[in-house]
Amino acid sequence: MSTEKLATTPTRGYAQDKAAYLRRLKRIEGQIRGLQRMVEDDEYCIDVLTQVSAVNSALKSVSLGLLEDHLGHCVVGAARESDEAADAKVLEASAAIARLVKS
Repeated sequence: MSTEKLATTPTRGYAQDKAAYLRRLKRIEGQIRGLQRMVEDDEYCIDVLTQVSAVNSALKSVSLGLLEDHLGHCVVGAARESDEAADAKVLEASAAIARLVKS
């Protein structure tokens, strides 16, 4: 019998809301398919742009929720671990925020 420990999957910050995130992402996926149909059906461009805006808003909402979960779980956990771990997680979160703001 092997004495190696089984690798465990770390708990993610969004774990308790995973089902809600998946529902929201599936809804966004449906919105994307709807956008494809709108273009295929030659819908009015302003109507397509309105739906694109709705998808962008939905994705931003998911992003902000994930970021909040990351800060509350991963960054706080790292801060409890050590100053170095906290610094690394804060830099990681800062980079993610920069990417979100840029988009």
